[in-house]
Amino acid sequence: LTVSDPGLVPASRPAPCPPISARPDSLSLTRVEVLIRDPYAIFADKVLRLKPLKPLRQGPDARDRGTVVHKVLERFVRERPEGEAPESAMTRLLALTEEELASQVPWPAARIQWKARIERAANHFLTVDREAGEGTVVLEEEGELVLPLLSFRLFGTPDRIDVLPDGRLHLIDYKTGAPPSEKQIKSFAKQLHLAALLAVEGGFRSLGPAEVAKITYVGLGGEGKEVIEDITPAVLEQTRNGLARLLAP
Repeated sequence: LTVSDPGLVPASRPAPCPPISARPDSLSLTRVEVLIRDPYAIFADKVLRLKPLKPLRQGPDARDRGTVVHKVLERFVRERPEGEAPESAMTRLLALTEEELASQVPWPAARIQWKARIERAANHFLTVDREAGEGTVVLEEEGELVLPLLSFRLFGTPDRIDVLPDGRLHLIDYKTGAPPSEKQIKSFAKQLHLAALLAVEGGFRSLGPAEVAKITYVGLGGEGKEVIEDITPAVLEQTRNGLARLLAP
């Protein structure tokens, strides 16, 4: 058979459409991004319940590295002494790095490599931290938003939420690599936009309903970049509508 043969009928594009009863009734903020980019990944995970096999020999990976880095930064902010000097901050950050690597990373080569990466990102992180100030009120706290009309629960844990001098919130997410670009944020990287929606709707119990001023993605890899966006009523409405379209039956 050839392509021009009338007897050759191309297969239709796969288009699974599971019944509503089989679809997930909750997703994390990060998995919503996956749903936008690759819905088949969510279909395989949540509907078919397919799980990747673990490697025969477990080794360090990017997820392990991200867990360690986030724990170091969480402890740095949570354990910050009042009025800490910049030179003391650097010393404390590197000491926390040593502690977490020693307790969490059993691979000697990975400890050396990851320590070097954190040291390269330290100045950038500390600069961003000083600019943000000392108004952190939430660290690694899970929030949730229940959407009754869709029978759906959205949940997630931002890295850091600060209160600005005017009382509004600043949501911060640390990326061990590069932060998402503006084009990616517009298309699918909605993690902090959705977190802002949770905050506005009172999804974080320790805060209650609160106005969000801005979101910031902080890249800790490469040149160390930031992506900052103001959160306006129009942005929030666009986020609500986009989520409703995405989850509609």
